[in-house]
Amino acid sequence: MPTGPATPSTATGNRAYAVDLMRAFGGAILFAFPLVMTMEMWWLGFYMDRLRLLLFLALNLVLLLGLSYYAGFRTAFDLKEDALDAFAAAGVGVLAAAAMLAAFGLIGPGMGWDELLGKVAVQSVPASVGAMAARRQLGDDDGGEAPPSYQGQLVLMLAGALFLAFNVAPTEEMVLIALQMEPWQGMLLVGLSVAVLHAFVYSLDFSGQERLPGDGGFRRSFFGFSVAGYGIAVLVSLYVLWTFGRTDGTEPGLVAMMTVVLGFPAALGAALARLVV
Repeated sequence: MPTGPATPSTATGNRAYAVDLMRAFGGAILFAFPLVMTMEMWWLGFYMDRLRLLLFLALNLVLLLGLSYYAGFRTAFDLKEDALDAFAAAGVGVLAAAAMLAAFGLIGPGMGWDELLGKVAVQSVPASVGAMAARRQLGDDDGGEAPPSYQGQLVLMLAGALFLAFNVAPTEEMVLIALQMEPWQGMLLVGLSVAVLHAFVYSLDFSGQERLPGDGGFRRSFFGFSVAGYGIAVLVSLYVLWTFGRTDGTEPGLVAMMTVVLGFPAALGAALARLVV
């Protein structure tokens, strides 16, 4: 039976979906653009272990699913809808990454499929996070969304830590800094990372800054959020270093120092994620 012309509500829904996709592409480009311009990221797509890359992409889908649910896009859990959101963000990330790489001549017809797919896959991770984040930050805010729960805020911190750690981990400068630092400097950097994370979220009066919880005050916010957030940043840093092959054949002391060094930008990312979402 013919369906007839689209109703006004259908047309409005289609337009809203198209605008939503454009916002997602905008966020994907904003998040991925710095990494597209980084030479180390080009090489990662070529030499990165494929099993680790597949695991990284799978975990990114899980993270996108968590962001879809916990970042306030929906007030109730709906596995089907949240999964569709996650796959849509991943798809937008792939398309945006491929478009930027092609525009800059970093992928092309003469390139082997293994290298081409590797480059696009690596760049699609930050692009997909940007696509998901754009749905909240670039969309209309009707003020009706509830703030994320404690678990949701941890997921947000994980996403922010992953994004900034992803930007720094491939660089040789990060390894050089770790080699030059003394153990006491590493301990100092740990304390500084926690202090900066706490200050950014609770003490510097930024727009979007959290208020100290009334129940438990400083102790609850410091240990429940700042220390927990730094723990997430450290785990993310260690995982990213392993994924990029930085820990292979490396002595434990240097791995620990690289983790501490990478943990600083990861902690900043965790703090920024709390502020902007």
